[in-house]
Amino acid sequence: MRARWIVVLLLLLAGCTGGGDTDDGRITLRFQSLAWQEESVAANKELVEEWNAGHPEVKVEYVQGSWDSVHDQLLTSFEGGEAPDIVHDASDDLADFAYGGHLADLTDLLPERLKSDIPQRSWQTTTFGDGIYGVPFLQEPRVLIANATWLKESGVRIPTPEQPWSWGEFRQITEELSGDGRYGVAWPLKEPVSATLNLSLSAGGQLFHRDADGKVEIRFEGPDEVVPKTIHDQVNTDASASGSTLGSGGSDTLPGFFGGRYAMVPLGFSYRQQIVQQAPEGFDWQVLPAPAGADGLTQGVSPQTLSIAEDSPHKKQAAEFIDFLLRPENMVRLALGDWMLPTGTEALKEPALHTAEHDWATGTALAAHLRSAPAQSVRGYPEWKDKVATPALQEYYSGAIGLDELRERLEEDGNLVLARYQR
Repeated sequence: MRARWIVVLLLLLAGCTGGGDTDDGRITLRFQSLAWQEESVAANKELVEEWNAGHPEVKVEYVQGSWDSVHDQLLTSFEGGEAPDIVHDASDDLADFAYGGHLADLTDLLPERLKSDIPQRSWQTTTFGDGIYGVPFLQEPRVLIANATWLKESGVRIPTPEQPWSWGEFRQITEELSGDGRYGVAWPLKEPVSATLNLSLSAGGQLFHRDADGKVEIRFEGPDEVVPKTIHDQVNTDASASGSTLGSGGSDTLPGFFGGRYAMVPLGFSYRQQIVQQAPEGFDWQVLPAPAGADGLTQGVSPQTLSIAEDSPHKKQAAEFIDFLLRPENMVRLALGDWMLPTGTEALKEPALHTAEHDWATGTALAAHLRSAPAQSVRGYPEWKDKVATPALQEYYSGAIGLDELRERLEEDGNLVLARYQR
């Protein structure tokens, strides 16, 4: 509670010294960015400077936020009436803010150029009810980062976006690559739910089924089993995946990867920057597409978003700044700075995103297969994830429980949680 009031006080102080209107009628908009990588922060600040140079009547003030605390910080600032005018977040964090009335409906604020440039599958990630509450602008597929030398020497078939591995082939190959204290794959599953659900779309997994009345029921069916069973069997049956990394974050696995302990690590596409910075000299790595199932390379994503606070008195000007920030050439600059993919169709044509350097082309080839993460519009999902799905999947992957108990807990315990949000 004390920390919360400190945040409120800081925001109030920021409000006293930051945005608002001046006596001469000029407007100041506060833009809270979550950019954290050096190149990304630089790109954001440069674009703000360019906007300010061309728009003396509407100044944008750059405010640095943090991914680690963004939900609580935004909730506090919304409730305190001191939210930034323009909010950077991720689509899977928007539902509560949208349904809670904290974010402006952008449907009639955004220009047609921007609406038509971003595919409908991306807009679905920020559409709640009848409104649009964020502009999805950056996204990343989950890929396999592989030790290229190890794979080449093993003689296994190297997958491409056109000819990916099936989940069965992936399991077989990781077993071939394992032995003598080395593993074919290391799954960093400290947060196992989104990774499992997003990859399960490739096998046709749905898990969340919405009826005609809009109510959601959890059903863990055959296609939902493919990805979790593959991971479970790699760890507990084949010994082709290290059990010690199940509780790790992505960055935690990199030292073992560079040290030759794991042939592959499933990571987000943006991890390439860390690998470029941290890999020992001469370490040869490459990006491979995640395995494909009955629905091909389809996988779920939660894009980064830009939203406008409902309390902002200058929504029109805020939307104009977002339109400027997400012009195709600017969206490319943001994407390159974050080592991610732009959602915009025009930005995706940028030649720099189709080069072999750092395997940009492999990731860009996956863009058309990215869909809205399965659960992000489901009310009650955060509680289900934290109280039911996370411990159940962690226990299943470690071998502590079997598939039947996993199903029972996800469905029975999970539907009890969701029912409270759907009365």
